[in-house]
Amino acid sequence: MSTANTGDDVRVKSTRAEPMTVMLGRYSALFLLVGFLVLFGFLRPEVFLTQTTFRATLSSGVVTAILALAFLVPLTAGAFDLSVGTMMGLSLVIMNWFGTNHKSVPIALVCVGAVLICAVVGLISGIMVVRFKVNSLIATLGVSQVLTAIELKISNNRQMTGAFSEGFQNWGNRSIFGVPIVVMYLLVLALIIWFVLEHTPAGRYLFAVGGNPEAARLAGINANRLTYGSLVASGAVAGLAGVVYSMKVGVFSVDSGPGLLFPALAAVFFGASQFSRRPNVWGTLVAYFALAFGVRGLQLTFGPGTFWIEPMFQGVTLLIAVALASRTIGSTRKSRRQQLEVTAQQTAPVTA
Repeated sequence: MSTANTGDDVRVKSTRAEPMTVMLGRYSALFLLVGFLVLFGFLRPEVFLTQTTFRATLSSGVVTAILALAFLVPLTAGAFDLSVGTMMGLSLVIMNWFGTNHKSVPIALVCVGAVLICAVVGLISGIMVVRFKVNSLIATLGVSQVLTAIELKISNNRQMTGAFSEGFQNWGNRSIFGVPIVVMYLLVLALIIWFVLEHTPAGRYLFAVGGNPEAARLAGINANRLTYGSLVASGAVAGLAGVVYSMKVGVFSVDSGPGLLFPALAAVFFGASQFSRRPNVWGTLVAYFALAFGVRGLQLTFGPGTFWIEPMFQGVTLLIAVALASRTIGSTRKSRRQQLEVTAQQTAPVTA
């Protein structure tokens, strides 16, 4: 009798303590974003709280946010694609090469071709991971190096500019009702990925494979096919990031894509501790822009000599984000296991 009462007391206490803890954990990125806005708005209101700052921060962060979504897709299936940065670079160098040497080719066709080529690279990564059983970190890191070599060969280790038409670059630099159009592209892409992951059987299967591959296989889910699909989708989304970058900037350099990888990873892992407490689209975007506004506020507050702040901020954030994501995923699995044990005890037949 006393044992049962003790268990009930523990459950009651945990139920009472849970809401505040859950709210602080699940919405910490939102709190961080508001905190940055208040802090830097107080310190430098004349430059931080302006339409120019907000538009510049949102616009400059779109490509990195798209890369974060590219990394997110295979992560839901338990795979890591470290080649998303160089795949963006591959798309970018293809765009610039055609823009420089074959201007007669319709730019829309070049865009589609660049995205498809990146999807094929994703398929190659999938073959290495699924067929040859290479760890996804190692496989995609190797693919990344091969892509870097290809980009260096195509560009002859120099900057390239495709001298794109003014009409094409307007698609990356104009605004709609004061909002940069590239933000609209990001939101449309985010909605599509969110719908697929959260509201289709394919999305549920991806999370099942990422959570417990063996249990998913026993349930009849084709884990290999889903891993293939997630890496192909990752490549296509990374290629789309290169297309958007071409519209915005139009210049290729070999570090264009890889330089955006770390902030993208930080956003994904930080976002995994938000909202649904697993890798998710909206947590990723909120986490990324919270960190982006933090970096922008630091730069505006401390002046032009703060070139070291961004890599320092990104590195520390990535470490903290991975720790938070690991802790969140671990506690979630422990909670589910405890719930299963309690359910099993409650449904067990009573013996005399």
